[in-house]
This record gives sequence, structure tokens and C-alpha cells, in this order.
Amino acid sequence: MKNTSKILIALGAGVAIGGVLGVLFAPDKGSVTRHKIAESGKKLTDNLNRKIKSGTVKLQEEFSKMNDVMEEEMA
Repeated sequence: MKNTSKILIALGAGVAIGGVLGVLFAPDKGSVTRHKIAESGKKLTDNLNRKIKSGTVKLQEEFSKMNDVMEEEMA
């Protein structure tokens, strides 16, 4: 993994943790805070799922390219 990727992952994790801590220490009612945490979790899950799908597509493309190269070498 490239250093840039590691930095971006760490930055994203820091932002997420900071957001959760900010919500937890906010002076809202418990029900409002729980709702905010649930929404943040949903957004984080959606973002993660989107990145996984994108990574899967890229991985499939790379495997396809490798398969094409292997077929050309075998011919």
C-alpha cells in the first residue's frame, strides 16, 4: 500500500473518530445523539461499501488484463 493511501486512511479514520466524539460530547438529548450516531454509522457504511465495490471492479479489471496477457502468451 502506498504511503498516500495510508495517510488518507488514517485521515479518514481520524475524521470519523472526531465526528463520533463530537456528537457524544454535544449537549443534545440522548435520543438526538443516538440518531446522529446512527446516521454517521450509516454514512460510513455506505461510503465503505462504495469503496469496496470500486475496489472490486478495479480488481476484476486487473484480473481480466492478466488473463488476456496469459492467453496471448499461451497462443
